Amino acid sequence: MPNTIYIEYTFKIHPLQPASEILIAELGELGFESFVETQEGVQAYLQKQDWKEDILDSVFILKNPYFKISYRPKEIEQENWNVTWERNFNPIQVDDLCTVRAPFHEKSNSKYDIVIEPKMSFGTGHHETTHMMLQHILSYDFEGKSILDMGTGTGVLAILAEMKGAIDIDAIDIDHWCYLNALENVQRNDCHNIQVLEGDSSIIPQRKEYDIILANINRNILLKDIAVYANCLKPNGSLFLSGFYYDDIIVISAKCTGVGLKFEKNIEKNNWVAVKYVF
Repeated sequence: MPNTIYIEYTFKIHPLQPASEILIAELGELGFESFVETQEGVQAYLQKQDWKEDILDSVFILKNPYFKISYRPKEIEQENWNVTWERNFNPIQVDDLCTVRAPFHEKSNSKYDIVIEPKMSFGTGHHETTHMMLQHILSYDFEGKSILDMGTGTGVLAILAEMKGAIDIDAIDIDHWCYLNALENVQRNDCHNIQVLEGDSSIIPQRKEYDIILANINRNILLKDIAVYANCLKPNGSLFLSGFYYDDIIVISAKCTGVGLKFEKNIEKNNWVAVKYVF
């Protein structure tokens, strides 16, 4: 999609949480495609062709008196994304085993060195949810396993899964730019076992079952799709979920229990969690 024009909204939020997460969820429902969480709030991006003057009128969090939220919009061309990310994207290290870096960073000495050109996609490892999902993958056996990565974003989780020995990986994202970016990053990391697909849970290959399912999305989508994940998870399989807060574990676990999954463990970071469930 060359030279696509986007509208960038820069939101300043106080207090930052949970307003940022609520805002992102609401904007996602309105068609905003990508988000960058900053120290002051959120930057959100929408294709100009989908923009309308009153697009924020239905965003309830903006009317909540408990939060002070200001914003300003501006147009931005997609071709300027690399400059934006190069200015803001620093390498991260996960558990002294994995480094996630951009192509313009020097190669690391980590066991798993992942090169990501993030562009407009979510999943560089900087956000707590992606970081914790990487931690789960590092601590779990992926050798010879079949994997479903829902909401793949940059493809970073799928890429680490292949590096850890997974042999059959379906990486799915509903966002077209994420789909393109994941394809690019899969090739960049010389991965051969990852199939990148564009769509939602309805495009999961029929009658296919997975040893492990990774889903780092958001609370509402997870609640809607947990039953779908359970239906394509092999006996003794594992489901790793993130994209929600510690207080949401109760409702997420209730949904998982209802489809026969059992809570096993969770990682917590800054009130975000990544949870493992098993059959």
